[in-house]
Amino acid sequence: MVSNPVHGLPFLPGTSFKDSTKTAFHRSQTLSYRNGYAIVRRPTVGIGGDRLQFNQLSQAELDELASKAPVLTYGQPKQAPPADFIPAHVAFDKKVLKFDAYFQEDVPMSTEEQYRIRQVNIYYYLEDDSMSVIEPVVENSGILQGKLIKRQRLAKNDRGDHYHWKDLNRGINITIYGKTFRVVDCDQFTQVFLESQGIELNPPEKMALDPYTELRKQPLRKYVTPSDFDQLKQFLTFDKQVLRFYAIWDDTDSMYGECRTYIIHYYLMDDTVEIREVHERNDGRDPFPLLMNRQRVPKVLVENAKNFPQCVLEISDQEVLEWYTAKDFIVGKSLTILGRTFFIYDCDPFTRRYYKEKFGITDLPRIDVSKREPPPVKQELPPYNGFGLVEDSAQNCFALIPKAPKKDVIKMLVNDNKVLRYLAVLESPIPEDKDRRFVFSYFLATDMISIFEPPVRNSGIIGGKYLGRTKVVKPYSTVDNPVYYGPSDFFIGAVIEVFGHRFIILDTDEYVLKYMESNAAQYSPEALASIQNHVRKREAPAPEAESKQTEKDPGVQELEALIDTIQKQLKDHSCKDNIREAFQIYDKEASGYVDRDMFFKICESLNVPVDDSLVKERQGLTLLPDWNAVV
Repeated sequence: MVSNPVHGLPFLPGTSFKDSTKTAFHRSQTLSYRNGYAIVRRPTVGIGGDRLQFNQLSQAELDELASKAPVLTYGQPKQAPPADFIPAHVAFDKKVLKFDAYFQEDVPMSTEEQYRIRQVNIYYYLEDDSMSVIEPVVENSGILQGKLIKRQRLAKNDRGDHYHWKDLNRGINITIYGKTFRVVDCDQFTQVFLESQGIELNPPEKMALDPYTELRKQPLRKYVTPSDFDQLKQFLTFDKQVLRFYAIWDDTDSMYGECRTYIIHYYLMDDTVEIREVHERNDGRDPFPLLMNRQRVPKVLVENAKNFPQCVLEISDQEVLEWYTAKDFIVGKSLTILGRTFFIYDCDPFTRRYYKEKFGITDLPRIDVSKREPPPVKQELPPYNGFGLVEDSAQNCFALIPKAPKKDVIKMLVNDNKVLRYLAVLESPIPEDKDRRFVFSYFLATDMISIFEPPVRNSGIIGGKYLGRTKVVKPYSTVDNPVYYGPSDFFIGAVIEVFGHRFIILDTDEYVLKYMESNAAQYSPEALASIQNHVRKREAPAPEAESKQTEKDPGVQELEALIDTIQKQLKDHSCKDNIREAFQIYDKEASGYVDRDMFFKICESLNVPVDDSLVKERQGLTLLPDWNAVV
């Protein structure tokens, strides 16, 4: 029983009381410094300076007293004698660590193998820390085997350190003289020794095998029971019986490929197949009869026979799982023979009877394999760009080297040098354009139009060619189907729109009147009526017109008088046709007008009699003479 230190009562619940007069509750200092170092000391008194009720000794001091109890009782023990020294070559004599490993060796000069796996044993001798590498000898390997590295201490790195048994373990790579060895396993003694030394071993690995050695291993002998099929009976029964099939080989998917026809013969006597080519006249091929000689054709090869050299060796039953038979040749199905896929579309009557009797197949209809020509693709021309004629621009889309559009040669020969001329005025709000006159020339041979403006002196407008020969498209016509102006569109009062400019036809020449009379079916009644009215006005001029005619320009009167005089002199001239051809040559614009000096020059070159008085009169003329009126 422990007594209460204050009241002398037992230290039991209900008998211990707190000192109500106590005023100090501080704790004693346990942290201090000694010689500059922080130290911890045990408290000597309790809270408020009270006496501690437990032992003040530390655990280390208590442990020291417990260990010294026998020494205090019996004194210091006597030292044991030292053990005898045993050298390493005696302690580890004939103790060797064995590891299984392999390394990979490249084979650069062989087409059958790229590398070789060589299995070795690594021995570590504990008595002197030496190592050796030995490869087990394989009979008829053709490789120098045995001791690869003799027993010696092997360098681990460039600093001169050597391999120690602590560096060896399973599942690691070690490099010895430039060769990397993969350690996969060890023997039982090595495992016990390393584990006793505190080394944790990696799990063992599977030894790698040489792929070429495994390939060279002979397969297990297979015993095949001979078949009871009587080949002699088959030969005697089906001799000279051949199934004939008609097939095609479609190779149109490849470049320059085509669809070719073949005949497949299946010989029932020995299950051989022959493929014959079908040649057509002038097909451009050598008349070689056979595509494939008569032979048995494999259907399914064994898995290891895919690389079998079929081009130099014959295929035997060892490389083939299944051969082609008669039931594989069905009309309407495809089959692959030596890399080519043939489609059977027909057979002969004997083959149909054989399939009906042998396999019960009665429906073997002929399949139509003729290919229909695809519908022609409609060429879509690009939109017209506005340059040149539409027909001429479209030739660039038809051929790589464009050709000129085809012309109507017969029309050109019939209408050669036939030109319809019209006098027109420009419809324009500009006052200066009201007095301008234009000569339209329509060439019947080519349906082209040229416009010439006779020059007027002191008008401020340069005359001459207004539009070269070209076809003029009617307004409101589409670009894809252009409609050009024709002879029926030109009549008195007609409005001709040429590239945005509007012209009104005022007059025509006599040749146009004759042409319209001879081709009245081409013109509308409106056009014929306008010409008839114009002719009536010309035959019966009004009195006002006569008065105006008297008020003509003196230059015009002189020009008309000159033309009348020349016409009288040319009336009986024999070379009248030559004169017309000469004027046509010099009138390149086909306007009907030539220069004054050129007019008299042509007359002089053709020896046309012209009086001196006419030559003098020409110097005072300023208008262009109309050679059509003269000739």
